[in-house]
Amino acid sequence: MTDAVKRFLDHLSLDRDRSVETVRAYRRDLVDMIGFLLSRRQDRSSPRPEEVTPRQVRAWIADMHERGLTATTIGRRLSAARSFYRWLVRIGELEANPAAEVPMPRRPDRLPERLDVDDVSAIMEACDEGGARTSIAACRDRALLELLYGAGLRVSELVSLDVDDLLLGERTARVVGKGRRERVVPFGRRAVQALRRYLDRSRSLRERSGQEALFLNLRGGRLSARSVRRVLDKAVARAALLRGVHPHVLRHSFATHLLESGMDLRAIQELLGHARLTTTQRYTRLSLEHILDVYDKTHPRA
Repeated sequence: MTDAVKRFLDHLSLDRDRSVETVRAYRRDLVDMIGFLLSRRQDRSSPRPEEVTPRQVRAWIADMHERGLTATTIGRRLSAARSFYRWLVRIGELEANPAAEVPMPRRPDRLPERLDVDDVSAIMEACDEGGARTSIAACRDRALLELLYGAGLRVSELVSLDVDDLLLGERTARVVGKGRRERVVPFGRRAVQALRRYLDRSRSLRERSGQEALFLNLRGGRLSARSVRRVLDKAVARAALLRGVHPHVLRHSFATHLLESGMDLRAIQELLGHARLTTTQRYTRLSLEHILDVYDKTHPRA
């Protein structure tokens, strides 16, 4: 089983050109499945793929429920198992996919979180507090948050940007998203101002490191997604926002603010890099809820 999983991950990386993050996620999910199967074998030997039955897959699903995993996580892991076994069937090493008939867990119909425009502004302004406004770190933090929200980027897209991906004069960036799909996204003047200031302040650091990455840590290496989360956490704390805000909330806010301002849903789909329009359509419900909430608070006969 372990050898088969390794070959499958190599297939994803080399043949399917999946991103490092995607391959890492598949590895985590399949390692969890192997760990469960091992725990049920008396001799603790690694099971062969052809020995796994639908009943064992359902038992794995039940075990994840008992461990308190969310329906979203369980569904993602089951999807990874289905893809793995489907690949084994395709290359002729299995006759049937034992995970194919196992039903997906029902996911709660949750709307994405969003911030008000005033909250976003407070977060941006908080980057200039608590230290020298012109320090490399302060300039970088303001620039990355302005770009994250201003272009509606995923964190993985943000940290993978190189300086050459920016066209500041045109206010656009070349982004490589999920499935290695490339798109060009616009961003606003405030993001341009913040980026120019950051690039000017970080010039010597960039020359010493020889890095092509847009956002650098103070040692001259490419900034990580975890570091972006820390930057946002710090800004949220300074802005005195009580709720927890993760980087993807800025992307959700970007989409809903555009929709509330009248932008076409297809255009928002292109900006976000969604492969399917149905993924983008959830923001219409979020926007409607916001409109109804404003109506209830402001209409004299609501």
